[in-house]
Amino acid sequence: MPPWPEAIPMLKFAAIDFETADNGRDSACALAIVRVQGQQVIQTSTRLIRPPRRDIFYSYIHGITWADVADQPTFREQWPAIQEELADLDFLVAHNAPFDRSVLYGCCEKAGYEPPPHPFHCTVRVARQTWKLSSNSLPIVSAHLGIPLKHHDPTSDAMACARILLAALERGEALPPFLRAPRR
Repeated sequence: MPPWPEAIPMLKFAAIDFETADNGRDSACALAIVRVQGQQVIQTSTRLIRPPRRDIFYSYIHGITWADVADQPTFREQWPAIQEELADLDFLVAHNAPFDRSVLYGCCEKAGYEPPPHPFHCTVRVARQTWKLSSNSLPIVSAHLGIPLKHHDPTSDAMACARILLAALERGEALPPFLRAPRR
C-alpha cells in the first residue's frame, strides 16, 4: 500500500448524510455529520429537523415520522450550530454527493442562508474508481470493506461514507485535487 501523503494528517473533512421528508430539496428531516481529521473520526452529531411540510413520504425508508420531528427545530433554527460544525474543513463528502449537496443548498436557500463554500467529494465516484464493484451503493461498498451499516440511519450512513473515503485514501486513491502532487 502506498504511504499516506504528508498532508493527510492535517486533512479535515466532514461526511454528511441527509434524510428527507419528501421530494423537495428543502425537506431535510435528519442530518448526520461525521468530522474527520487525518485518519481519525473526531466528532459525530445527528439531529432531527422539522421539515417545512408535515407530510413525510419517506418514513418507510428511514423510519422518521412527523411525530419524531414535529417538536424539533427547523433547519433555519439549527443552521448556526450546523455551520459551526462545518467550519474550518477542507471539504465535505457524501455518498451520492449531488443529492446531499442539493439538500444542503435547498435548505440553506429556503432558510435564507448562504451554503458553505466547501467543495464536495463523492464516495460513489471514489468507490467506482477504487474498487470496481458490481454496484457502488452504500450497502455494497460497506459490505466489501467490512464497514458496519444500518442503511438510511443518517449516523450510520455518514460514518460509512467517512470510512469509505479513509479506506480509499489509505490505498493512495481518491486524493482531493489540492493534495495531489503536480504532474511533471
